[in-house]
Amino acid sequence: QVQFVESGGGLVQPGGSLRLSCIASGRDFSRYGMGWYRQTPGKQRELVATIQPDASLDWPDREGRLTISRDTTKNMLYLQISPLKSEDTGVYFCNVVPLDAISPTSWGQGTQVTVSS
Repeated sequence: QVQFVESGGGLVQPGGSLRLSCIASGRDFSRYGMGWYRQTPGKQRELVATIQPDASLDWPDREGRLTISRDTTKNMLYLQISPLKSEDTGVYFCNVVPLDAISPTSWGQGTQVTVSS
């Protein structure tokens, strides 16, 4: 059974930083693209950063504030956000990219990031 457990969120002031972590289980994820998705109220869950099996990166974030990394030996995925902005607020989830690479799609609980002064 595929499972994702996200952690590392919190309440942070603008300009601060956070490092989110995700542990994936149930598969050997080293051969999958992985990504972080963000859910905000009233919006669809969106993909914010992707890392491929060969560690090549996709950067939807043109400002370069989001840094995604992975440890394939531990099935771990990370997302560093710095400096944080209010628009980074949301619930962050990790999953494979594309989502239909594994069926059915399974989501973890996510980790809440709130950026506020």
